[in-house]
Amino acid sequence: MRLRTREMYFLVPGLLLGILGLAAAASARTDTLQAGPWQTALGVAMVFVVMHAVLRLRAPYSDPYLVPIMAALTGIGLAELYRIDPALAGEQALWMTLGGIVFCAIIVFLPDHRVLERYRYVIGLTAVGLLVATMVFGTTVNGSRLWISVGGGQRVQLGELAKVLVVIFLAGYLREKREVLAIPTERRFGMNLPAFRHMAPILLFWGLALVVVVALNDFGTALLFFGVFLAMLYLATGRALYVGLGMGMFVAGSLFIWATVPRIAVRVGSWLNPFGDAQGNGYQMVQSLYALADGGLVGPGFGRALLVTPGGTPRIPELQTDFIFSAVADDLGFVGSVGVMLLFVLFMARGFAIATAARDGFSKLLAGGLTAVVGLQAFIIIGGIVRLVPLTGVTLPFMSYGGSSVVVNFGIVAILLIISQRSRQGLIDAVHGAPAA
Repeated sequence: MRLRTREMYFLVPGLLLGILGLAAAASARTDTLQAGPWQTALGVAMVFVVMHAVLRLRAPYSDPYLVPIMAALTGIGLAELYRIDPALAGEQALWMTLGGIVFCAIIVFLPDHRVLERYRYVIGLTAVGLLVATMVFGTTVNGSRLWISVGGGQRVQLGELAKVLVVIFLAGYLREKREVLAIPTERRFGMNLPAFRHMAPILLFWGLALVVVVALNDFGTALLFFGVFLAMLYLATGRALYVGLGMGMFVAGSLFIWATVPRIAVRVGSWLNPFGDAQGNGYQMVQSLYALADGGLVGPGFGRALLVTPGGTPRIPELQTDFIFSAVADDLGFVGSVGVMLLFVLFMARGFAIATAARDGFSKLLAGGLTAVVGLQAFIIIGGIVRLVPLTGVTLPFMSYGGSSVVVNFGIVAILLIISQRSRQGLIDAVHGAPAA
């Protein structure tokens, strides 16, 4: 079976999941059988059909599973957003359309991703510039300075694009330095370590992560950046020592920030004992825990859980962004929430499979880093909701409401598919004796 045909067969149930979810949420709103917002459902389905067609023409040998996984996640997220507020679902559909345009543009106009390695330092400086612009011109919302206001009352989150640029820079830098980082040449603190000049970027990135916490007042962004850096450093060198040292440094820095930054201290306190201030700082977490418990094993179905008051106000603040997973757990129960987590696990499995099959170091690191971005971001927000880690403000990829996140994640999938296409095309050319591109 051809890869694109296999993708089509898996894409159909992924799209149907979202369409039926929208219909179920609409029926629950009126307590009568409804078709749901068919224009929105049809529009989103057409976006994925066009993406599939572009892949057939420009990347026929790319991985056939990533787009169906993405369709299933976005469909579930769209259904949940509609049950929270139909206007949110309409806006999210527009962002998905823009994301589809970005996806197709990358597939068409970036046939060889390796060209990005030439501009790694420019890309790295651009990422720093985006974060600095957010620090200087950003708007503080719920205590975090993560957004920049643009015309029409819209807000963009430049950090979403910065994380991709950071991965591209790190992929190029670590590909160049992987050998000297993997070989210890000096003994310090009882350990065999590379020369200090090669360790300096690790220390610099650690410091920048803490600066992000203080300047943006956001622990989640710093944790995401530093976690991705450690993951890529391990992929480049294979040395678990770096991961251990990095985690130790980050924990030490986090403890310092916890003791000195009041907002972080409040977040940690709410994580440790949310019921100690159930009507104050712990209210959001307490309501989320009630939602997780209320869902039971299979849940009542889309739109049936008591997530929204009769007046239309969500019972959990920021339900459409930070706590979209709580909505899934309340509507679809334990089975549905585990299903969503398994979709993210499958996404990571396919992403790392693409990294493994890549034929050059830059491609391996780029695919592994982009996969780590999506996987770690999902872990951070889901882990915060179930109280495994302190709650942070990152979004759940493909599902949470937010234009910047949706568009960037569509772009991440496009880059992964380009890497997959070149790897499989290279194997086919090698078998048939064609010269490598």
